[in-house]
Amino acid sequence: MNLLLRSVTVVDPNSSFNQKQIDIFIKDGIVSAFGKKIKTEGKFKEIDCKGLSVSPGWFDMYASFCDPGFEYKEDIQSGVNVAAAGGFTGVAVLPDTYPALHSKSEIEYILNRSKGKIVDVHALGAITRKCEGKELAEIYDMHHAGAVAYSDARNPVGDSGVMMRALQYVKLFDGVVFSHPDDENVSHDGSMNEGVVSTNLGLKGMPSLAEELMVVRDIYLAEYTQSRLHFSLISTARSVDLIRAAKKKGVKVTCGVSSMHLMFDDGELNEFDTNFKLNPSLRTKKDVAALIAGLKDGTIDVIVSAHQPQNIELKDVEFEYADFGAINLQTSFALANTSFGNSISNEVLIEKIAINPRKILGIQIPTINEGEEANFTLFNPSEEWIFYKSENKSKSANTPLFEKKLIGRVVAVFNHNQIVEL
Repeated sequence: MNLLLRSVTVVDPNSSFNQKQIDIFIKDGIVSAFGKKIKTEGKFKEIDCKGLSVSPGWFDMYASFCDPGFEYKEDIQSGVNVAAAGGFTGVAVLPDTYPALHSKSEIEYILNRSKGKIVDVHALGAITRKCEGKELAEIYDMHHAGAVAYSDARNPVGDSGVMMRALQYVKLFDGVVFSHPDDENVSHDGSMNEGVVSTNLGLKGMPSLAEELMVVRDIYLAEYTQSRLHFSLISTARSVDLIRAAKKKGVKVTCGVSSMHLMFDDGELNEFDTNFKLNPSLRTKKDVAALIAGLKDGTIDVIVSAHQPQNIELKDVEFEYADFGAINLQTSFALANTSFGNSISNEVLIEKIAINPRKILGIQIPTINEGEEANFTLFNPSEEWIFYKSENKSKSANTPLFEKKLIGRVVAVFNHNQIVEL
């Protein structure tokens, strides 16, 4: 299709037009012209972009699409719809499905089911069979089938030897292993962050120590193997400090944070809202401040949605018995943007949600330059909006954000010569 973006502000550090307001003409899916008041001929769609910004299409590297096996929560198509509504043109999906994404055939299933859609769906292969942490999965076969990295999703690999062998194995092709840092011997059966709030509520806590012990272990393993390690979700101030120090030493480590953990702290659980029951837990205000500081100084590389659909039967129960997780793919950008206020620039935010995720996974980074295939997100960084339940694109509804005011709205996404306007 042919598309003209009129007077749009470019937010792309890899573009020669970064931070400039300009007209952009896309012809047959290719960025073909830049200029002021571009005149074009023939049939095309025009969008007045006054007050809007355009960036490379966003990429979420930690989301559950629940397919195969749990399609009643989410499936490939509904996941794509949610991602597009959230401004994402690429997603890496978690492998804790049924069956798990632990062999070549499951990776091929994901890629074949998602072929030709506006959102590029990539598969994270399991580190171990069934994501159980015991026996290495078919890592090399999955690599050749198209897996972009390896993760046991929210199941920590408790066996140090298994984790070490996984890190050694992926060195064959410069792969990356995801760590979910949680020593379950310490956090066992906890429901929320261990602290003043958990004590007041009478809920069993999950100490920060459980995360930090595993961060220390896996940093040592990455240093020993000289392999690439990515902490998928960190949540504590001490974890930020440990990873910052490891990076200064030259350890090949990167990390991500959920946008939920940038906005909320464990005080939200005073009302026993199970939609705030997350893994890792919401921590203290001090931890939230440390996470935002880690994003600013580059210690934290990416912001993810940690999108985890759950059906109502797993959430509408007593807090201790509720499953962890919240849907967030549709709201992740707005949530992060709201939490920052004006303390982080749009350029830094785009680096965390569009550029760094692809860089870590070795996926081509789209740029807004002449002659490049158009893959972009059009958004208004300052527009206030309310997330109404009627606007939810997910099959699931486990979110604390319905009826909440957010700042930063997605207007459209464009990829593979397809557009979704919102």
